[in-house]
Amino acid sequence: MVEFLCIAVTAIASYLFGSFNSALIVCRLLKHDDIRKYGSKSAGLTNVLRVYGKIPALITLLCDLFKGVIAVILARFIVTDVLGVLFFGDRLFIGYIAGVCVVFGHVFPLYYGFKGGKGVLTACTTMLAVDPITTLLCLAVFIIVVSVTRYVSLGSVISIITYPFFTGITQMVRNFNGIWINIMFACLLTVLIVLKHKANIIRLKNHEENKLSFKK
Repeated sequence: MVEFLCIAVTAIASYLFGSFNSALIVCRLLKHDDIRKYGSKSAGLTNVLRVYGKIPALITLLCDLFKGVIAVILARFIVTDVLGVLFFGDRLFIGYIAGVCVVFGHVFPLYYGFKGGKGVLTACTTMLAVDPITTLLCLAVFIIVVSVTRYVSLGSVISIITYPFFTGITQMVRNFNGIWINIMFACLLTVLIVLKHKANIIRLKNHEENKLSFKK
């Protein structure tokens, strides 16, 4: 019963916390407008950078960074350290619950009509707090793909697709318990991010996707 309550409260609290969309809040406060009206219509970091420039994008980056990390750290601290509840003999499971729900809240925010960002940045920072080694491998894939192609969306999709594979490989090497359920959470996250990039995938296929300008 205690375990079920821990999972339920962590999931709900993380979703509500994730529903605070940094891009929407920052652009509303600094520019008094809705970022979803411009550019790619996405309430995400890349669109903020393209539309409003470096300062709003940097603030959005920092907010999204801390949002994911705080959710995972709080979940681990309260559930594992304070309440003493441990799933599968390690601290990863409750972190996955918090992490996936934070990203879900970011993508489908309760406070903004369930229309949020694509979740890449929040997923990256959140999963970095959950399992740093696996996430850093995915980040390396992202950097390589974007450096070669200059397509942020392509780098995001390819790197998130590798996430379940890296999760399985790295956790098997480290002899973690609950590997398969961790892989399941990684797959859920992958499906969510890829689906949110459906329009980008179509534009990539039609050679209509915007490239990232490093000079700009």
